[in-house]
Amino acid sequence: MITGDPFPGDIRMALLIRNGEIVTADARYRADIWCEGETITRIGPALDAAVEAPAGTEVIDATGKFVFPGFIDPHVHIHLPFMGSLAKDTYETASRAALVGGTTTLIEMVCPSRADEPWEAYELWKSKAEGRSACDYAFHMGVTRFDDRTTEVLRRVVADGTPSFKVFLAYQGAFGVDDSELYRTLELAKRLGVIVTAHCENAEIVARLQRQLLAEGKTGPEWHEPSRPVSVEAEGVHHLATFAGLTGATVYVVHTSCAEALAEAAAARSRGVRMSVETVVPYLVLDKSYAERPNFEGAKYVMSPPLRDIRHQGVLWNGLRTGLISTVATDHAPFDFAGQKEMGRDDFTKIPNGIPSVEHRVHLLYTHGVATGRIDLHRFVDAASTQAARHFGLFPKKGSIAPGADADLVIFDPTYRGTITRAQQQMNVDYSAFEGVPIEGRCETVTVRGTVQVRDGRFTGDAKRGRMLRREPMHG
Repeated sequence: MITGDPFPGDIRMALLIRNGEIVTADARYRADIWCEGETITRIGPALDAAVEAPAGTEVIDATGKFVFPGFIDPHVHIHLPFMGSLAKDTYETASRAALVGGTTTLIEMVCPSRADEPWEAYELWKSKAEGRSACDYAFHMGVTRFDDRTTEVLRRVVADGTPSFKVFLAYQGAFGVDDSELYRTLELAKRLGVIVTAHCENAEIVARLQRQLLAEGKTGPEWHEPSRPVSVEAEGVHHLATFAGLTGATVYVVHTSCAEALAEAAAARSRGVRMSVETVVPYLVLDKSYAERPNFEGAKYVMSPPLRDIRHQGVLWNGLRTGLISTVATDHAPFDFAGQKEMGRDDFTKIPNGIPSVEHRVHLLYTHGVATGRIDLHRFVDAASTQAARHFGLFPKKGSIAPGADADLVIFDPTYRGTITRAQQQMNVDYSAFEGVPIEGRCETVTVRGTVQVRDGRFTGDAKRGRMLRREPMHG
């Protein structure tokens, strides 16, 4: 459930989308959509005749196109101090990129270091977004230590409208929590009705493997994946499941990359652990050979967990099709190749992690999923929008097309054909991990609460339209 200010003032803007084929997670039909102010108010046939449109009503003809609910990316990093550097996007650039890619809501990870004051970090992350975002946004609060003051701070964060936490079972000394801190976080989350998202790897094993590989002179980006093998990720999921089972907390495994980790999640769920699974779009379309490209080009594809052997892709697509994987996010973390990724030329552990992809998630998922028959349109909408809304307290205002829902809508042209290029992207980063990749279909028109923000695939809207979505706990 979302709380927030009503539409400001007395002016009720009107929008009519005609003749489109509406597709949601569980329905598909042809109808018109009538929006007043920020909200969908009517859905039905021939509304232009049934509704008296006031002067200034915008009418959009969606003949031959799909109309989807606005897509939600539940895992992004925009403000991100990491490995001595700072991610390149701001909300000004990331929110425009998201909208061009059909994403109308972002949920960002607040990631203070263990040395930071958590409430100050939370306020800092919020300040980076306020008045700067073209799309709506919310946060997950990172818990990177648990001391005598943490309970008080996290209660304040939840009361402020952020009822979801993030823990790292990796990055020793920076973001990672120990077992005592993990238990206390999950125990508190259970009491507060909060969901805990988790980066699942075994930090101690990763650190040992990194030291071993570097000592053997294996310093290039191609050694990043061997330092974080699938068994380490699977063990992290098992570890989280054990603690979630003991505490009764609801958990959500972020960026699942491999068959072994997915199997651990399935086993946990069969035992009654309240665990959901996310994957991210790079794992569905890229594999570890990209990180093995010569001349340090592989550094562009370093993320954690790493890109895996191509055999895992089929397992992930099947998990997505069956619903074992609930959501597809991005883990968007934009670092330039020049000057930032290059910091790790002589030591792969110093390469800032991340593959920028907030702009391309929806188009890649449609192209490689729907257009190939791996998933149908309903699962596409469910995984890229509705499940995120349900998990994180945004549904039914977000993730649906129904009277009373926010008028976040994507008019999608399935006949469009194009190619991803760095030259055309909105993300503020000096390369594209998907350079030259063809796409089928395009988010042609995108609205945020009834205001058109994207026309003909280009951002043309209000750069400050977005607002923070304050949510309520729902996992008690």
